[in-house]
Amino acid sequence: MRRAVLLVLVILAGLVALAAPAFPALTRYGALPHKADGPVNILLAGVTPNYPASPVWPYPAAPEDYTGLTDTIVLAQFRPDGTVNLLSIPRDTWVNIPGWGFGKINGANPHGGPQMLVNAVEGLTGVPVDGYALLSLHAVRSLTDAAGGVTLDVPKRMKYDDNAGHLHIDLQPGRQHLNGQQAEGFLRFRHDGLGDIGRVARQQTYLTALVGQIKNPLNWWRLPGMVSALNQNTKSDLTREEVGALLGAALSGLRVNMHTVPGNFGGGGTWIPDRVALQALMREHFRDPNDPRTLTVAVVNKAAPDGSARRLKARLEELGYQDVRIAYETRSDAPTTITGTDAAAVLRDVGHGQVAQMDGVPGADVTVRLGNDTPAN
Repeated sequence: MRRAVLLVLVILAGLVALAAPAFPALTRYGALPHKADGPVNILLAGVTPNYPASPVWPYPAAPEDYTGLTDTIVLAQFRPDGTVNLLSIPRDTWVNIPGWGFGKINGANPHGGPQMLVNAVEGLTGVPVDGYALLSLHAVRSLTDAAGGVTLDVPKRMKYDDNAGHLHIDLQPGRQHLNGQQAEGFLRFRHDGLGDIGRVARQQTYLTALVGQIKNPLNWWRLPGMVSALNQNTKSDLTREEVGALLGAALSGLRVNMHTVPGNFGGGGTWIPDRVALQALMREHFRDPNDPRTLTVAVVNKAAPDGSARRLKARLEELGYQDVRIAYETRSDAPTTITGTDAAAVLRDVGHGQVAQMDGVPGADVTVRLGNDTPAN
């Protein structure tokens, strides 16, 4: 009996020792996993270090304050069923940065902090951001080492030396297991002729490999160390509620889908987003199924008082609907009907009528046909 007690104590001591690195993060973010009512959208951004003016060469980086340019920008949507949609946003994407003006999106953080970056991403994608996490330069190296490295395909010979930035990359092509320093070099390499788009492709390759490492049950004992690595190299405004939702999604079994902002190269090394293609991508993969305001809604006046379609369009837009259109059909005496995707959700905002099974206006997710039961005002 005494030996059994000692064995249990040894095992418990070992578990405590393994979990100890995660204690600071648990104290800050500790939350029970739970199923959220809908998707949780998190903005992840890797911040470059600042190098102050110095007579000493190579110039030492300033202490990390998370005010630098953002080399990596990813909008991550976690759904309650474990689906994770990742949108890579090239750092040179040309956007109108709210509160600053037009420029590359990676300049939003140094101009106005993480909230300006969040606003820029929301303006680009049309998706509300629930929280952000800024990652320091050391996050990738520390996280990768804590995960036990990552196995991935290096597409070509990568050789580059930057003595001032203490960056030395020397990777051979082929499938191989990379440690933290090598993974950092893989992500920071720029001399492949593809510029920012090549970096985005490598970021997605790395994330795929890292997710595979995390999902392997043989590596679960490494999770406390990974949590610690992130906590020590992250500035975040995530709440316990949001962290609990992320954990709840993870327990459902992560299924990761990766996307990139569509577009073309522009002048001055910029990436010009294809707004139409991006809107279609966001609608297909990032739309909150519980939020009808991202749907395309067509309003038709079939038998309502004059001006009813225009008034409903204005009211829906006040509620936050992003795409409401007025369409025209032959008038006929009938009650109000609503048809299409999530018609019941739109019905709540219209305030009257009934869901019906019929063809809608082409190009619209939901069609509202205002009938003779529509109030005059």
